[in-house]
Amino acid sequence: MRTFIRTVAVLVAAVLLGAASPAAAQGAAPNATQTPAQSAAALRDISTARLKDVASVQGPTDLPLIGYGLVVGLNKSGDRRQTVFSAQTLANMLERFGVAVEPGGIKIENVAAVLVTAQWGPYTGAGAQIDVTVSSIGDARSLQGGTLIPTPLRAPDGQVVALAQGQLTVGGFGASSGGTSVAVNHLTVGRVPRGALLQLSRPTPITATDTLRLALHEPDFTSAGGIARAVNAELGGDAAHVVDAGLVTIQVPGQYSNSLPDLIARLEPIRVSVDSVARVVINERTGTVVLGGEVRIGAAAVAHGSLSVKIATQFDVSQPAPFSQGQTTVVPQINVDVEEEKSQLIALEPGTTLADVVKALNVLGVSPRDIVAILQALKAAGALRAELVIL
Repeated sequence: MRTFIRTVAVLVAAVLLGAASPAAAQGAAPNATQTPAQSAAALRDISTARLKDVASVQGPTDLPLIGYGLVVGLNKSGDRRQTVFSAQTLANMLERFGVAVEPGGIKIENVAAVLVTAQWGPYTGAGAQIDVTVSSIGDARSLQGGTLIPTPLRAPDGQVVALAQGQLTVGGFGASSGGTSVAVNHLTVGRVPRGALLQLSRPTPITATDTLRLALHEPDFTSAGGIARAVNAELGGDAAHVVDAGLVTIQVPGQYSNSLPDLIARLEPIRVSVDSVARVVINERTGTVVLGGEVRIGAAAVAHGSLSVKIATQFDVSQPAPFSQGQTTVVPQINVDVEEEKSQLIALEPGTTLADVVKALNVLGVSPRDIVAILQALKAAGALRAELVIL
């Protein structure tokens, strides 16, 4: 009986799947291939963006916040005795908890003194959380695994506006044992996502005006023209005008003269045509290289090779002959090994695209650190048709 029931269930499932297959195939057929009109629409979507993503209303700007604090919980990679202010700060903090201790009697290998920085947006009010950057100011070797204790952040006028704390994230790792250490990327700078809690709000009201000024995040005449055309299409008439590469002015319609936030909310989601400068961004701390899609390479030939020198010291024990009244000594044996990789020559034709550049660099077998050096050399040679940004 059970076998019969299983057989019927299998047959019913097969019938249902067979009935659904033609419909599924019919529904998937239009997506298998795209018409030229659909392909053009997809390309237009790539070259457009929301107005709020490329421009903002000109007005109050971000304020920098800064504070001094301690990172604790390090694995013997914190400040050493040479950094006296770390021990002094820790002693002052312990004194507030009723623990009296002399700064000179504290071993602070698990503690590091840091500067904490953040950006306070104009419309970010009390209770909001913002990211903070934590940077060592002593001789700590690594902030990996550390925790930032509550640290007040001050505005340029000295007023405390936020309190930062939390677990650090470091873009790398390191380890050491027996005098030998290995480190990957930069270990003395970390971040605490949403690590600062704002205690105050900035009074930034939007006053009534007859002209709204939009500041582009990336000044560009082509993008400014696209914004003006999109705004005019949304509001009608000739309300928007391009002032320069970074500024577009909009005449406020009469119905929005006393409600500018409503006008801004209407304009922010509209799609605008944008353009971007060909740019290569390099972060030497982490070895990250980002190449924009418009990057082009002029005629150039690239040869890459590296020279490595390895020095190893091995200690041998020299024993005297029996009954010679000699002494046992340790004799160092130093071996020096010099190795030079064979360089390869890659020719880049004029107008080489990003895909060709990546393919050529992969052929060379270079690391991100080597790519940084190659791109800087191409820029110096005048063959890199892009702006080089080093973080």
